[in-house]
Amino acid sequence: MARPTTRTIDLVLAASAPAIWGSTYIVTTEMLPAGYPLTDAVLRALPAGLLLLALTRSFPEPSWYLRLIILGALNFAIFWTALFIAAYRLPGGAAATLGAIQPLFVLLLASAALKTPLTARSLASACAGIVGVALLLVGPETQLDLVGTIAALAGALSMALGVVLTRKWKPPVSALTFTAWQLTAGGIVLLPIAAMIEPPLPNLSLTNVAGFLWLGLAGAAISYFLWFRGIDRLGPAVVTTFGFLSPLTAVCLGWLILGETLTPIQIAGAAIVLGSISLGGARSKPITTNHNKIGEMA
Repeated sequence: MARPTTRTIDLVLAASAPAIWGSTYIVTTEMLPAGYPLTDAVLRALPAGLLLLALTRSFPEPSWYLRLIILGALNFAIFWTALFIAAYRLPGGAAATLGAIQPLFVLLLASAALKTPLTARSLASACAGIVGVALLLVGPETQLDLVGTIAALAGALSMALGVVLTRKWKPPVSALTFTAWQLTAGGIVLLPIAAMIEPPLPNLSLTNVAGFLWLGLAGAAISYFLWFRGIDRLGPAVVTTFGFLSPLTAVCLGWLILGETLTPIQIAGAAIVLGSISLGGARSKPITTNHNKIGEMA
């Protein structure tokens, strides 16, 4: 049996990040105390960032502080805040579908900032993914709230800009170190906001602790390392297509764990999502970089 190529491994590892993120909804609703979205985001980002900083023992130069604050805000603080607002004000299907426009934002921003070619194939892949997610999640009873809709689109734009700038501003350090810097910066930006807006957490149960550990370790430290590693090795236009795996995973977990039903339309949507991911992942050649090798731990 032929061994998988390095590019295939890179694609699989990058795709595993949004697949892990798909567990966020079920973990949040079933394992975390309700009503603490900003605090949840802080506890997801900051401990994970500090843990990775302790492992890498590498700290940024002062000249990088502003860029890291911007990246931490875009990829975590603004994105997660907008995500929670949309989740509270919109049905899950509508929020996920609006968020699925992110690949289109990435394609346009990458074309402008990184001179990435904007092809009919890439646009078709992104549009097909949006249609697939809509079939997966949006029902006829869906009603859109203006604030929730704006938040969902703002979150998608924030993450898309963060993805492109992560590629554009990649420092000559490992992906693990870069992930540590961004997670820590995002957590620091969120911390005072959460402290001012939300009350202290109640006494945590073992289930609560397990939920926070999963979101912090798997949902932040590991998954975002793989995500930023993929952006550096494959480019943002390829990696962002994998974001469609997040709502797909959420639907599958709801079916497996919560006993939710899957209709023929949802199954068709899942097939379209997988097809769009396959189209997007195959659309470009491997990207070379002059930066130091990254991701050796993977």
